[in-house]
Amino acid sequence: MSAVVKATDVHKRFHSLEVLKGVTLEVAEAEVVVVLGPSGSGKSTFLRCLNHLEKIDSGRIEVNGHLIGYRERGDGSLREERGRVVARQRAEIGMVFQRFNLFPHMTVLENIVEAPVQVKGMARRAARDVAMDLLEQVGLPDKAAVYPARLSGGQQQRVAIARALAMEPKLMLFDEPTSALDPELVGEVLDTMRALATDKHMTMVVVTHEVGFAREVADRAVLMDDGVVVEDAPPKKFFSKPEHPRTQQFLSKIL
Repeated sequence: MSAVVKATDVHKRFHSLEVLKGVTLEVAEAEVVVVLGPSGSGKSTFLRCLNHLEKIDSGRIEVNGHLIGYRERGDGSLREERGRVVARQRAEIGMVFQRFNLFPHMTVLENIVEAPVQVKGMARRAARDVAMDLLEQVGLPDKAAVYPARLSGGQQQRVAIARALAMEPKLMLFDEPTSALDPELVGEVLDTMRALATDKHMTMVVVTHEVGFAREVADRAVLMDDGVVVEDAPPKKFFSKPEHPRTQQFLSKIL
């Protein structure tokens, strides 16, 4: 399978703090990669670099064979892109955040319709049809006219997933999508993500602490620590026979 994500030697620094120290990772089409690691390991920063929410200091990131946030000059160096160019580059990348980031003044349906109409130029009626189909998929067709404040956290996160899917992304990024939820609401969001992976064969990179999801759904589990990829293996091997001592130490604390 072709690589949907190709990140090569990615470095990122915030002032004097080097957060990413040369991350290299590829994700194939229809593959689900779960990224684990302790707080401060660079997981979320790396995810945000994949769609240029954070600028990288060096290295290279391609999604579907195209640079994200940059254009290559004739001499091979990179020039940063801005505004609408970046918006077009990241149009095929959906992202779901820890906090739901829904527009509070818009109904659920309006939240989902907005980006396809404004960014892709889709006719509003067609976008509404797509939105209702997506609400059906995430189990919330009866919430179309409701405002986000009237939804539970799990429902809001499922709306956020539907909103990302409305752009018909080739890649979905999830940044700790269940960490802000009450424990009893986690399952409904994981079920939605599980359906994306198994039924829709969506390419996904998921930063999470949900070990059960990693074991059941992921094609590969990755451990990041101190800004680098420490281990990258199929879940069965990752959880039962990790090679790196740091992975063994990390798993001993969470399992």
